[in-house]
Amino acid sequence: MKEAMALRLPWIMEKCLKLLSLKKNNPIAPILLQKAVDLLRAGELVAFPTETVYGLGADATNDRAVAKIFATKGRPQFNPLIVHVDSVAMAQRYAVWNAWAEALALAFCPAPLTMILPKLPDSAISHLCCAGGDTVGIRIPNHKDARELIRRSGLPLAAPSANRSGRISPTSAQDVWEELGDSIPLILDGGNCQIGIESTVIDVSGKVPCILRHGFITQSQIEAVLQQPLAKPVLVEGEYKSPGLLTSHYAPTLPLRLNVTHCEANEGLLAFGTPVVKGAGVMLNLSESSNLQEAAAHLFGYLRKLDANPQLKGISVMPIPQEGIGMAINDRLQRAATR
Repeated sequence: MKEAMALRLPWIMEKCLKLLSLKKNNPIAPILLQKAVDLLRAGELVAFPTETVYGLGADATNDRAVAKIFATKGRPQFNPLIVHVDSVAMAQRYAVWNAWAEALALAFCPAPLTMILPKLPDSAISHLCCAGGDTVGIRIPNHKDARELIRRSGLPLAAPSANRSGRISPTSAQDVWEELGDSIPLILDGGNCQIGIESTVIDVSGKVPCILRHGFITQSQIEAVLQQPLAKPVLVEGEYKSPGLLTSHYAPTLPLRLNVTHCEANEGLLAFGTPVVKGAGVMLNLSESSNLQEAAAHLFGYLRKLDANPQLKGISVMPIPQEGIGMAINDRLQRAATR
């Protein structure tokens, strides 16, 4: 009996830690952070909060650990991963730092900003993170627990969104649990994500910087810091420097209609501002005051709620202004609506 109990204790410990982590922990309890560090150093996966969305983290220098991310998410290996670090000094161990990166880091970091940089020739970052290319996406998250996890582990963390590939990104620990459940050993709960959409991605590896993915930090803010206009990205078919470039992404299971002026009774409506389009069976307003930052924070969570409603046959979305962070919201919605 004692031998049987001894064999079960590790399994019981894992279950208790996972259940414990799904309770409110703000800040995250030291025992859970240490457990996460131990798992990451052992080549395992850990879901953790950032200010944007929850990430599915692994040691970015460990090929096998990074491969587990792709397998767990069902993610195509041509789609690169962002590497999270705790400081500029840590970033400089893996990527070629330049004047643009320095200016952006001084202005924004830590921040919801990913910079695409040339990978150092002797960089320890797994080739899987870079989809076999010669650049790497680096981010310093503006989330205390995320940076503490990186600092304690001493590891750069590859961390795409903690959901199945192509699905709605998770903005709470419960979202991660519903998406991935027992396929990962530990979920760290830092509450709901403050920003709610993925980081802005700017490519500073070429002759002129360009935005590859819009996010909370806007093009005009970046141009003001760099004191120059950004180039339009030249996207080569089959070549991906950044995540978030797939035509279909962030998708609910229900079909999605954009810029609607009318709704059906079997549709759920994502409204924005007032007046609200009539006729929908269920309505959730991203921001009654037409605040784009509030809308971004609610976007993925509200999409999940409507998508989970068994009475709905589709989701309709009111127009979102194509300005500031609205460009990032519309980018997510366009990809979510593509089948």
